[in-house]
Amino acid sequence: MNDCSSSSSASPFESSPSAVATDESDSPHSSLLLPNLPDDIALQCIARVPPFYHNELSLVSKSWLSMLRSTVFLSTCDRLNCSRHFLYFNVEIYGSSFKWFALDHNPKNPRNLYPVPPIPSQPIGSTFAVLGPKIYALGGLVNNTLSSAVWIFDSRFNRWESGPKMHIGRKLAIAGVLNGKIYVMGGCGQSTNWAEVFDPVLGFWAPIPSPVEVTRRLFCASAVMEEKFYALAYYQGGVVFDPCDSSWRNAPTELSLRWRGRVVVDGILYCYDGFGKIKGFDLKEGKWKELKGVQRDSPAFIVDVVMANVGGRLFVLWVENRNQTEISCSEVEVSKDSNGGLWGSIVWSEVILAVPVSSYIAACLAVEF
Repeated sequence: MNDCSSSSSASPFESSPSAVATDESDSPHSSLLLPNLPDDIALQCIARVPPFYHNELSLVSKSWLSMLRSTVFLSTCDRLNCSRHFLYFNVEIYGSSFKWFALDHNPKNPRNLYPVPPIPSQPIGSTFAVLGPKIYALGGLVNNTLSSAVWIFDSRFNRWESGPKMHIGRKLAIAGVLNGKIYVMGGCGQSTNWAEVFDPVLGFWAPIPSPVEVTRRLFCASAVMEEKFYALAYYQGGVVFDPCDSSWRNAPTELSLRWRGRVVVDGILYCYDGFGKIKGFDLKEGKWKELKGVQRDSPAFIVDVVMANVGGRLFVLWVENRNQTEISCSEVEVSKDSNGGLWGSIVWSEVILAVPVSSYIAACLAVEF
């Protein structure tokens, strides 16, 4: 178990003193990376080294630093299928600030927890989205002012950099990724920029025309299913946005359950009902089903529950107050039986972090790189 208030040992996620990005090269150095080996062979050897050692490898030489930051190296890793899955989560420490951690989903030791550099501006109420190996922090409250700023964390290099700003400041918005683009909605009051989409290829945000009756709703959760963006409002019901034709429609009334920790795994939307049960919504059948087989180890009567899809597994994090406040995590393998029933098998479950009382989990995200 880790204690966020204690000093940490050297972490594979540690980087240079500045966590904000500087210019990076796009191709490896021309000199040999490894003696007596052609660079293409050396690249394949180095690409097989687990990603959390890359910071140490970058200290070998300027050639290695340039190589590790190059698109050639990254494409080699992709081609060799050397990617790994990580769970990133953000904790608001009571009376202090936000702290980020990464949990390495290593099959041999799936509970390696490492500290991650904080967002430079420390916004409150940011919304998060994951696109490839990058985490996007959208807006938030900075000095009591709604911010349109976007911070981007590149998990390959363990650092934050400033990204293209949104058209309007937001706090507690909802967001999702569809077809390689980030969609963000709400958190700003009624506006022509109430909904926006970010195309990383073009590098800018574009407004999405939104019906007035939709912009009046206060949304609290979102999910992406069957290439559509689902949003749930607190009181007025949910809506569905289809980016293919930019159309809006009401979401199924069955989805009006308050989603805690909502996440989609294998096409099923999972959430925690607040009473010790994890449920899944099957769009095709249009109904919620209890995830069976995990009742004994599910958190009971807890509000602060978040979930993520890490490599096809359901990860559940929750906060418990015992002698001290602790964050626990369970990895659950989910499946559907021949009758359509949902079943879960807990791979492991334990306390992973101790935090001060009244701290809570602000975000939970799965990243593959």
